[in-house]
Amino acid sequence: MRKLLVVFLALSLLLPLPALAVDQADLMKKIDDLSKELDRLKQQMQEMQKQEKVKEERITKVEEKAEKPGGWPSWFEIGGDYRFRFDSLSGKINDYVQYNPFSMYAPFGPQGPIFLASPVSGYTAKNDTLLLNRFGLNLRVNPTEDITVKARLLMYKVWGHETEAPVQGNYFADRAFGPFDGVITHVPSDNALRVDSAYATWSNIGGAPVWFSIGRRPSTGGIPGNVRQNAERIGTAGIPNIMVDYAFDGLSAGYAPDIDALPGAYIKVCYGRGFDSGYETPTNSLKDTDFLGINVVPVDTDNLHIELQWQGGFNIFSGPSDGFPQYVDTGLMNGRPPSGSFITVTTPVKTNLGDIYWLGGVVTGKVNKVGPGDLNLFFSGAGSFTRPNSNLFSLPYFSMDGGQTFQNAGYGMLYNGAENKANHSGWAAYLGARYDILSTGTKIGLEYNYGSQYWIGMVPAADDLWTSKLGTRGSVYEVYIIQQLNRKPIAKRGNAFVRLGYQYYDFNYTGSNNWVGAPLKISELNSSDPSKAQMLAPVKNAHDIYFTFDVLF
Repeated sequence: MRKLLVVFLALSLLLPLPALAVDQADLMKKIDDLSKELDRLKQQMQEMQKQEKVKEERITKVEEKAEKPGGWPSWFEIGGDYRFRFDSLSGKINDYVQYNPFSMYAPFGPQGPIFLASPVSGYTAKNDTLLLNRFGLNLRVNPTEDITVKARLLMYKVWGHETEAPVQGNYFADRAFGPFDGVITHVPSDNALRVDSAYATWSNIGGAPVWFSIGRRPSTGGIPGNVRQNAERIGTAGIPNIMVDYAFDGLSAGYAPDIDALPGAYIKVCYGRGFDSGYETPTNSLKDTDFLGINVVPVDTDNLHIELQWQGGFNIFSGPSDGFPQYVDTGLMNGRPPSGSFITVTTPVKTNLGDIYWLGGVVTGKVNKVGPGDLNLFFSGAGSFTRPNSNLFSLPYFSMDGGQTFQNAGYGMLYNGAENKANHSGWAAYLGARYDILSTGTKIGLEYNYGSQYWIGMVPAADDLWTSKLGTRGSVYEVYIIQQLNRKPIAKRGNAFVRLGYQYYDFNYTGSNNWVGAPLKISELNSSDPSKAQMLAPVKNAHDIYFTFDVLF
């Protein structure tokens, strides 16, 4: 720049003074323009150098992530948890009439099969000492920038048993039919380590705060149920657990705008396949069961979380699995009354019953430094809305020659009999508090939830042994105390605690966690009215005293 100015000055000395006077202003303007252009070029060069530096640092970080000190790859993380659990269970079953479609006096009567209804007097069901082991492994892999793969493997079994029989019972649909797809590993069964969730997430798509995730979803253990589990809240993949606690295979897409007035806000759309009907054939017209949801979180901070959700379930299946064990009296194959001799058969799912829609949400808050600790509060509520079709649940029966056919059992989606078909709406509320004493690591919690007569949630994978408490038609009270074992953590998530709790179920209506058949008032059931016959034994109230020892790593 200086050399250029010197040349201009030398040339100017050779010019006549009048010309110099005339061109001086134009010359200074040109010099000023050249100076500005040079500054602009310098700024562009600095920006390019800065971008190159950022790129080099990014590449260096990626290369450094390839391996941590000690040879452990930093792109791969592993953790997990172990839980020992003890439960003392007892429940009071009301008087009722047992509907038994498998016992028939006249398989070929003029009105079709004549089913027997057996009177049952009320009794107490209990398991004083149920012992359980649960073990989980969490895996996280970052194969490339902005792409993450997460998986959770889980085993859950009863001490001294290799099946779900000790926790199955004939009481609730989410337990009686065994560990079907949506609850596998969440209901005790055997010692197999199965895939609970496995999904890939692509974040920062196009440099925008947008993500896409696909696989077996982390759609269990959602907010605010994590409070009593002493677990961290699942991030943007989580779902309010009053509406969904079910292991779905599916996908989601989300957007998280940066809005100062709405810290942590995001919105996502979710899809899940609840049941695959298989090949469509002349004998199989069953449709797939699919779910669609829209989740909106306007605020997500450490001390306040607000979440709203709408979801729909379409072509809801009439049974929870491809088949489940039932018992048929072999004496009927010869047209005789019940003989007491039974064989095991399988009842296939045979029809779709209609659609269900839900709308609800949750608010959680944390107030720091309330006396010697922090106070956690939450409230969650939801409504369910059924839109049944005319299909009714079918069950098998056997003719005298041993052939199997299917008889309409008369149960539709929340109604009995074709003439009683109707849309129904129900609602549920869930609230609780937990006080954390910081100096001792003690946490004391209290929860209450209520479900109306026609409430139905998609929540069978909950960590409750009698039945998922958030699907109860009636009230559930729970109190618990958690004691942290204040040991120095060595693992990244290192933590250990014990938990002692008590649940009391007070059921008002039959069919909690079941959309097949009309819910009836339990107090009006008796052992002499076959018009109110039940497929599952109606539990009037139930208790569960539990203790857990949890270790996280």
